[in-house]
Amino acid sequence: MGQPTGFLQFTRITPTSRDPRERIADYKEFHDHLPEEVMRQQGARCMDCGVPFCHTGKIMDGLTTGCPLNNLIPEWNDLVYKGRWREASERLHRTNNFPEVTGRVCPAPCEGSCVLGINAPPVTIKVNECAIADRAFAEGWVVPNPPSFRTGKKVAVVGSGPAGLACASELNFAGHTVTVFERADRIGGLLMYGIPAMKLDKGIVERRVKLLADEGVIFKTGVEVGKTLPAEQLRKDFDAVVLCGGATIPRDLPVPGRELKGVHFAMEFLTANTKRLLDGEKSEGFISAKDKQVVVIGGGDTGTDCVGTSIRHGCKGLIQLELLPRPPETRAVDNPWPHWPKIYRVDYGQEEAAAVFGADPREFQVQTKRLLDDGAGNVKGIEVVGVRFVPQVAGPAKLEEIPGTTKTLPADLVLLAMGFLGPKKTGVLAELNVKLDGRGNVIADEEKQTSVPGVFAAGDMVRGQSLVVWAIREGRKAAAGVDRFLMGDTVLE
Repeated sequence: MGQPTGFLQFTRITPTSRDPRERIADYKEFHDHLPEEVMRQQGARCMDCGVPFCHTGKIMDGLTTGCPLNNLIPEWNDLVYKGRWREASERLHRTNNFPEVTGRVCPAPCEGSCVLGINAPPVTIKVNECAIADRAFAEGWVVPNPPSFRTGKKVAVVGSGPAGLACASELNFAGHTVTVFERADRIGGLLMYGIPAMKLDKGIVERRVKLLADEGVIFKTGVEVGKTLPAEQLRKDFDAVVLCGGATIPRDLPVPGRELKGVHFAMEFLTANTKRLLDGEKSEGFISAKDKQVVVIGGGDTGTDCVGTSIRHGCKGLIQLELLPRPPETRAVDNPWPHWPKIYRVDYGQEEAAAVFGADPREFQVQTKRLLDDGAGNVKGIEVVGVRFVPQVAGPAKLEEIPGTTKTLPADLVLLAMGFLGPKKTGVLAELNVKLDGRGNVIADEEKQTSVPGVFAAGDMVRGQSLVVWAIREGRKAAAGVDRFLMGDTVLE
């Protein structure tokens, strides 16, 4: 480590953001990079701890601890401190196919398990990662690197989200001819249509896709395997198939009034918004929040994205409902380091809502009872009740309504952002007849091979709803499994 006392000398500094009232007028990214000198100081804060937990990549207490990609974080932090940015980029790309993406959208579980974070603000790992990746592109260090030879083997990857793209990238590097099939009109899956442009500019996704294409990956859009293209045809035409279709079944809200107009799944809303940004007025299915009273049900990242998007539309008012209690300001006793810190956070969407409407839009410990009809089939309100979690002698806590807390909230647009229940069971999964587990996810072995020989699966289709970093790790793991299946050994581990 270049400066062992850096964590004592320098405080944590994060990039400034554009004022919320300014940035809600567009869909541009709103974080700046830190100056060179400050970035090097932030790299110096990495304390050369004896046992780094930042890159462990484990599930503890049901949440991610450390980086699932096992990024060499202390190494590239040290290189940032020394100003050796190109070497830092090389280290970063050894384990992460798309650091320019994860540096923007990952919640940074690595920082939650940073050893410095035990008694001080953790190292700015996510900020450093994004700065390294962006500088590498700006300096022209990231260029197409096609394989020097081809194995003669062909692999089909179904789905072009982070798992599919990572898998395709690795398999192409190994010399296989890879074709990625995507049902949407653009490559990127969740990265293209599931994450708003202000969090992840679509030009960044398109830049990486072009790089992969220049390296030899073949992309085919508008193809839904199991519908427009028989899955068995892939098995005939390719030596191996990798399923990376994601967890696309949204959790629904089974209450009276669910059928009313103005009630939409979050991904319908977000996808249509991105398509309007990319295609203009000719895009179909746009859902406007302009001049509407919006209620977002769900407190996760997708809910926050609905908040930020609704405000950019010019909504009249906004409330975000969360079933769980308001987290504490600091770690609770039962949430020790290195677990992911379950603390109260204000994300960009809530910050923008507070700037526009005067307060954090979230209401905690609230459950929806029914949606109200305006008499013409449109939603006009939502009836909710306060709830509490009552501990039980055995098993999980029991959800209980709090008497006297029922109330009605106005609502012209209700967005359901309550997570996902797994992959779509019809289409490619049904046609290939792969085995599923009790949660409805695809069963895959250590090599990511399914119950059908030669058919592999990765990402949320196997894990269930998860993080982009887990999807990339799954895609890389599946690529190694496919390579070993085809060649008897693998160069990808």
